[in-house]
Amino acid sequence: MMFACVILLLCAACSISAKDVALGPRLNNNQLYKFSYATEVLVDRTRGAARGSAGYRLSSDVDINLVWRDPSNKDDQLIQLSISNVRLEHVSQGSNQKSILDGSTAESLLGKSKLAALTKPFMLHLRNGKTKAFYSYWAEPALVKNIKRGVASLLQVQLHKGKVIENDVSGRCTVEYKAAKNQVTRNKILDTCKTGEIGFTTHSKVLGVSKKASSVTVFTLEDGFIHSAVAEEAHSLAINAHRSTGAKVESRQILTLMGTEAGPLEAAGKDVTSVVKTIDAKLAAVGIIAEKVRPQCKGCPTLSEHWQSLQKLLEPDGLSKVSAPRSFLALIQSIRKASKDDILKVLKSASKTSAPQVVDAVTSSQTTASLDAMLEFLNFTDPKAFVLQERFLYACGFASHPNERMLKALLDISKGKIANNDIKESVVIIMGALVHKLCLKGGCNLPTVVEVKNMILNGPESSQEESRVQMYLLALKNSLLPEAIPIFIKYAEADLGAFNTISLTALQRYDSSLMSKEVKQTVNRVFHQNRRIYEKNVRAAAADVILNSDPSLMEVKNLLLSIGHLPHEMNKYMISKIQDILRFQMSASKTIQEAMKDMIVNNYDRFAKVGSSSSFSGFMARSADVTSTYSLDILYSGSGILRRSNMNMFGASGGAVLHGLQVAIEAQGLESLIAATPDEGEENLESFSGMSALLFDVQLRPVNFFKGYSDLMSKMFSLSGEPLNVVKGLILLTDHSEVIQLQSGLKASAEFQGGLSIDISGGMEVSLWYRESKTSVNNRGAFVVSGNVTVDMDFLKTGVEVSFDTEASLDFVTTVQFSEYPFLVCIQMDKATFPISEHVAKYDSLPSGKHATSQTSKKHLVPGSEFPLHQENSNMCKKVFDSSW
Repeated sequence: MMFACVILLLCAACSISAKDVALGPRLNNNQLYKFSYATEVLVDRTRGAARGSAGYRLSSDVDINLVWRDPSNKDDQLIQLSISNVRLEHVSQGSNQKSILDGSTAESLLGKSKLAALTKPFMLHLRNGKTKAFYSYWAEPALVKNIKRGVASLLQVQLHKGKVIENDVSGRCTVEYKAAKNQVTRNKILDTCKTGEIGFTTHSKVLGVSKKASSVTVFTLEDGFIHSAVAEEAHSLAINAHRSTGAKVESRQILTLMGTEAGPLEAAGKDVTSVVKTIDAKLAAVGIIAEKVRPQCKGCPTLSEHWQSLQKLLEPDGLSKVSAPRSFLALIQSIRKASKDDILKVLKSASKTSAPQVVDAVTSSQTTASLDAMLEFLNFTDPKAFVLQERFLYACGFASHPNERMLKALLDISKGKIANNDIKESVVIIMGALVHKLCLKGGCNLPTVVEVKNMILNGPESSQEESRVQMYLLALKNSLLPEAIPIFIKYAEADLGAFNTISLTALQRYDSSLMSKEVKQTVNRVFHQNRRIYEKNVRAAAADVILNSDPSLMEVKNLLLSIGHLPHEMNKYMISKIQDILRFQMSASKTIQEAMKDMIVNNYDRFAKVGSSSSFSGFMARSADVTSTYSLDILYSGSGILRRSNMNMFGASGGAVLHGLQVAIEAQGLESLIAATPDEGEENLESFSGMSALLFDVQLRPVNFFKGYSDLMSKMFSLSGEPLNVVKGLILLTDHSEVIQLQSGLKASAEFQGGLSIDISGGMEVSLWYRESKTSVNNRGAFVVSGNVTVDMDFLKTGVEVSFDTEASLDFVTTVQFSEYPFLVCIQMDKATFPISEHVAKYDSLPSGKHATSQTSKKHLVPGSEFPLHQENSNMCKKVFDSSW
């Protein structure tokens, strides 16, 4: 009996003890806790040393006392906090120059009203260590309330381990707690935080920005309450393709108990709301999550003033200079803050030569005001405005973060009257690119996207006109919709070579996992001509699809066995293609190696075919951040005239691949010029030469050099040697913007932009007198990437800007001498020597105009070179240049 009583007493004691276990920090009644508080923020480039950072520290005293506690729950508390003795100072200055804060006081920096608001008491309702409500004054500036929220959030802590979702100044975040004796560690998983801030980023990972963030707070407890809290937070951002162009912001908070003294008594009241109302009726529950702060730029130039200072730098003659994309990025920043009327004013005031560059900038800004201004400015019924209309459409195609409204605008334009047929085609082709980007963001079911998808999917069957069918196929090629694959399968076997080529090159862009049995059967039928005879370039495109789509051993064997039975130049092309895959260790190389173990497949007779056609791939650049590759495929007709050349450039970073450039030049029906016999299946082809370009994963409208024999002859006798422009303009490649909410209540704005000025042109010269032809593709451009991380407290601004820039040129020239047979063919890919510059600037400024800046730069030259191609080409070029002398 005695033993049973002891057990009952122990259980009762344990029950009472369990009920009294603290779930959060507890304050004692009638006690004033006196803390010292400091928060500092530092900005720097990602690889910078702490001593070189720019930043400042805000220090103060903080008094904390219990106002009310629920009698039935000791962990349900209303707490009052009061900030006093505010100081501001610079930290980690990297130079001996005087600080811009020297001689300043908190009152002179903040102003009397803001300082008074900051030192006015505020309240926090804690229940079980979690924030239930934050009380302050609606009339206070948002910045002041956010700083108070940052202090209050340091009192939120749970005393046992576990993962929970909490609301604090950073937003609604997932938080993981680890508890030890008298110490709790809080790890905030920042990428889960949800705030009211809206940002955007580039859809391409290669051109995008990578982020790393961490937030750890260590609490030390004494007598059930917080003795100290140290929070350390870091955010770093860097350009994926050039990670040295990166910036970081680091924040630190330290709350330390200095002592206690007698404080006010606990207030009477039945609940928190009534107690707060009794103390101060103007106090309101304003929410613990930080509110938006809109920084105001005092003394900043208007958009028109900014444009006037940049206009000369954006003239066409200067587009290959670094100053062009740098000015382009600066103009975009101004446009994004401007109204529709201000934007229209600049559009209308621009000169004829600079207007296309303004259109690039306004469209790339991607704001509601900028799109409205463009739609009002452009008149698609005016045939004379072709250049501006095309630049607008291309800028839409390259848009970094398009929305449904942009697509709707293009759809409305396509339904209206368009004076120029080329523009009409470009509108539809670019809509396909926007559908792809919106689907990547999860917007495939948006009403406008669905409408455009239906339009382009049904388009090829809705018209008998060759140009319109081609237009819809190119739009589908841009869209990369899985639903378009059956359409490409059908048109891969159509009667027209242009349809075949577009469909097969479109299938090459899809992931190999989407290459179904039906797709493979179709492309194999085309290559092996099971149903009809196809043009050589169509069969070559079919071979590319087979080899890039995880081919089976039998598919590879059949393809290899066809070598020797193909047209003369195609034999050589396929041999070169297979050798290139093996040398470059592409995905099909292992299957090809397995197939070539069979001596029937791999023998001298099959692989000793001669000719001028070739396929070659190589590295343009390799670094820890990005790998750039190029490929060059050349296919000639049996008579030695260029049939098709295809140059590609790819960038790969972090497992993602970007198709940076594709320039394809095609020629047909030119055998009559040298009284040669056309190849099989090409006897009745119309004389034609044209160029197609794909730029940064966006297929552009093809351009024609000539079409038809009469057009050929008239242009041949009027050839000036001047290249035909394919695409020219300014492109916003990288575009990342976000507001980083720091736990201290301060906000850091991060802006990363990458701008490219580009001029791609191509031409074809034919000299019957010297019996020589020359085709050229010329690429000129300048590239600037700029990253800016700024912490703007309204009364004090600090930031870091990192940038990278370069100017480069790449020429691709094919020279053919047909004075004798076999023809002499020389292919050249040259890059000129180009500079690379990196810059870092750190700055602090006050609204008064007082500022301090430190800058560092470094520059080096990358020597020019001729990219290597196959050895036979080198031998041929030697003969060409020897004969020229």
